[in-house]
Amino acid sequence: MPIPESPRFLRTAARTTKPRRLGITHVIDPGTPLAGIEALVEAHGAFVDVWKSGFGTAYVDAAIASKIELLQAHDIKACPGGTLLEAAWLQGRTEAFFDWAGGLGFDCVEVSRGATGLPAAAKRDLIVGARARGFEVFAEVGSKDPRHEAVPHEWAEEARRDIDSGASWLVAEGRESGTVGLYTADGLVRADLVDALEGAGTDAPVVYEAPRREQQAWLVNHLGANVNLANISRDEILAVEALRRGLRSDTLRTRLAAACST
Repeated sequence: MPIPESPRFLRTAARTTKPRRLGITHVIDPGTPLAGIEALVEAHGAFVDVWKSGFGTAYVDAAIASKIELLQAHDIKACPGGTLLEAAWLQGRTEAFFDWAGGLGFDCVEVSRGATGLPAAAKRDLIVGARARGFEVFAEVGSKDPRHEAVPHEWAEEARRDIDSGASWLVAEGRESGTVGLYTADGLVRADLVDALEGAGTDAPVVYEAPRREQQAWLVNHLGANVNLANISRDEILAVEALRRGLRSDTLRTRLAAACST
């Protein structure tokens, strides 16, 4: 789907186009009805790259197969939440999970260990297994537990091992709250963790879960308009695109300066 034609009287930040590995917008969906998704992707699908059925919603959604078909028709990858795979691992049902996800037509899976304390070695085994089944893998680094200390060099090492195991993307944990993992309890970005992932020495793109506007703005201002952003609300698709281009006050000066310098 081509990006809709925009007015040309302003210089805005240059954006990549789909299919892309930089500048993706990765939406998290808590359970939007099929008709609602259809309306959203018809209007804004050109700006969305990945649509994740959050946590375990795909498992209880009778319309999930139709949603996947709709998303793929708009060149949007469909992905189940990483928590669902962790639940399958906890019950010894990972092969059944992969059978189910593949049968529905999911393009990719998220492999995480932030909800269950899944050992790092077991996580890598899941990545290998997912790749063998033909899934594109988003490997998430970080814990959902606010008591767990996020250590930059540990994140970087886990990221390298995940990529060596076959993951295509790295995901920095932030949850839907934006208060754990990549962020402090009050939602501030941990620049040391960003630096660790950006300097991990892999060719894989990093996707930053950034549910809050101020977090999105920090990442755009520091890493550019084509930073990969995830856990974007389905209601904020167009707002995030405007933010990327310097058309919100949070990024206007930095993105305008960048656009005018080219």
